[in-house]
Amino acid sequence: MSAAKIRLLSVDDHPLLREGIAAIVNSAPDMTMVAQASSGQDAIQAFRVHQPDVTLMDLRLPDISGIDALIAIREQSPNARIVMLTTFEGDVDVVRALAAGARGYLLKNTKSADLLEAIRAVHAGKKRIPSDVAANLAEHVADEALTERELDVIQHLAGGNRNRDIAERLRISEETVKVHVRHIMEKLGASDRTQVVAIAVRRGIIQL
Repeated sequence: MSAAKIRLLSVDDHPLLREGIAAIVNSAPDMTMVAQASSGQDAIQAFRVHQPDVTLMDLRLPDISGIDALIAIREQSPNARIVMLTTFEGDVDVVRALAAGARGYLLKNTKSADLLEAIRAVHAGKKRIPSDVAANLAEHVADEALTERELDVIQHLAGGNRNRDIAERLRISEETVKVHVRHIMEKLGASDRTQVVAIAVRRGIIQL
């Protein structure tokens, strides 16, 4: 008697990408794509109905984030095996996903054979993070964490606001904003405000 196939759910808001992933999965003799979803809410419902063995989840979805969908699914099914499959390799995104219970974190430029091997590993109860993503994660593991107020300031910097505008919106003094900006630049290793925003976006600290 042959072993049961690994049943998968694919969650991505790009139809062509979902079709490509389904073709790769269905070409493997030990796997089958049982459902697809284009949003976080659809993913939660599809998981509930199909109870897949492994779910491939995009990070950015049109309604809620892939991490929020992951959390909702694991509240219903704590043993759900979910792999984030995304274009975003920022260390903050990886940390959030793993903290929420993701069993893997793959980039969309992953080779087909590596994707299938990662699915098999996660199905077997292992975790899978590519070496380059793990190296990026390790690079920032000792970094001093940004405070909630500093995160607020970065969001306002990304919106192109001046110190005076930020001070008014956060109801703090302009001098305090300057201190926050200086601390943020030190923590991120940025040389100016523009670089602060660029680094914050690349690492997944903020989303534009």
